[in-house]
Amino acid sequence: MTDLIKKPTNFNRIEFWGAATIFVFIIFFFVTEGIGNIVKDTAPNMFLFELAGVPFDGYSNYFVPLLIKYTTLFTAFVLLNFLLIPRLLKREAMIKNTLLVILVFISAFLIFGAADTWLDGHLFPQYASPVLAQNVIFQKSLLYTCWLSAVFFFYSLIKYAGIYLLYNSELIRTRYPFVTREIIVSVIVWMITMFLLVVGDADKEIALAWGCIIPSGIIWFSFAFYYLIPRSVNKKRSFLLYIGKTFLILLVTYLPVALLIMLIVQDDDDAFSFSLFNALFQLFITAPLSWVLYKQHLKGNEEVYVLKKELGKSNASFDFLRSQINPHFLFNALNTIYGTAIQEKAERTSEGIEKLGDMMRFMLQENMQDKISLAREVEYLNNYISLQRLRTDTSPGINIETNIHASVMPVEIAPMLLIPFVENAFKHGISFREPSHIKVNLEVKDGGLYFDVYNTKHVKVQNDPEKDKSGIGLTNVKQRLQLLYPRKHELIIRETSNQFFVHLTLQLT
Repeated sequence: MTDLIKKPTNFNRIEFWGAATIFVFIIFFFVTEGIGNIVKDTAPNMFLFELAGVPFDGYSNYFVPLLIKYTTLFTAFVLLNFLLIPRLLKREAMIKNTLLVILVFISAFLIFGAADTWLDGHLFPQYASPVLAQNVIFQKSLLYTCWLSAVFFFYSLIKYAGIYLLYNSELIRTRYPFVTREIIVSVIVWMITMFLLVVGDADKEIALAWGCIIPSGIIWFSFAFYYLIPRSVNKKRSFLLYIGKTFLILLVTYLPVALLIMLIVQDDDDAFSFSLFNALFQLFITAPLSWVLYKQHLKGNEEVYVLKKELGKSNASFDFLRSQINPHFLFNALNTIYGTAIQEKAERTSEGIEKLGDMMRFMLQENMQDKISLAREVEYLNNYISLQRLRTDTSPGINIETNIHASVMPVEIAPMLLIPFVENAFKHGISFREPSHIKVNLEVKDGGLYFDVYNTKHVKVQNDPEKDKSGIGLTNVKQRLQLLYPRKHELIIRETSNQFFVHLTLQLT
């Protein structure tokens, strides 16, 4: 599921179908009750009509108005959440979309008010005139609409904060390893479901149980997975030892949790009952589940280790095959072509061949090493940019700026770590039909490498064979950074519809 919500569009798709599913279930059960004439005997507002001496009809005074309110609520949520608010955040037609948002709230208020005149029909005998009663009912509907607006605003904050956290989850995990993508997803799902429970006027017991047990479970899972289980797993009777520690911790935290719940519900019995239920849930559900997931995690690490060994064998086989190819023939051929270009005074061609030869020599000789000098990496980078300049210098609309300072200190770096970002910039940032700009900055200071790549972004033409190919360059370099420089790098990637920016900070010492 976490792969599905890496992009906001996928997140919105899941969110829409989740909200639609909840709405369909509510309407299904509600309509089922209505068809079965259950509402005539079980409608919660029926006794208010009886007390006021007003005739009550299960359909006109309960079923139909409430069905209209549910449908209006869902329609307004879809319009605001998936259409208007995203447009406002993108600053598209600000005045028009702002007016549409206001129109949605006004329409919802008027529909709620009209429906409430039937739901609260028992209030009419209490006032001197029907108009006065309607004014009171519409005032209550206005407050209800404002309350829903505040709740929706809170929901939007949760949603977009969650998307931001997911988008930057890799960066966050480099600083806080225990904050995994799964934990972020769990928190977001919990907060969204709490929102739905509040909007749906769920029973207090259900809302309290969900609001208490799930956050406690997330906290306990993180604590157990990253602290408690690793300190128990390699000892005798490790599972029993882990469960024993869990029991003692839950026993100690039982009273503080109960006091915390008491501040919310203002009821001693409910607070201690929920605290006991929470402790039992964590002991018999969350704790064993955390153990199973941790064991699967260890098994996955072992499989990765085996795969790395097999990959090492494959690399050895590849090195053997590569050694069978005599690179001298290739370089001799390039030198021959280079000499011919010089004789024919084709300076640009000879320069391109020279740069290409240097790059191929780098690929064959140094790319297979674990670390190379930063100066060699920068030389390869400059050769690549120079080769691209031969292709673009004749186009006045293309501007390429470089500010690359190689370190005078003998620092080393993993080979081919910087070039994928520059390759990506030239792949997506160059257009011979539109103004294009690429800027590359590299600086080494106090043992840290600071690398920035900025480029314009152009949509590929329909007949471009690379149009639908995203490549593996950026994905590969992200994985290499995680493996080779854990907690020693910071990678920030930002993009808009027409710009792309990369910032990489790397600790080399």
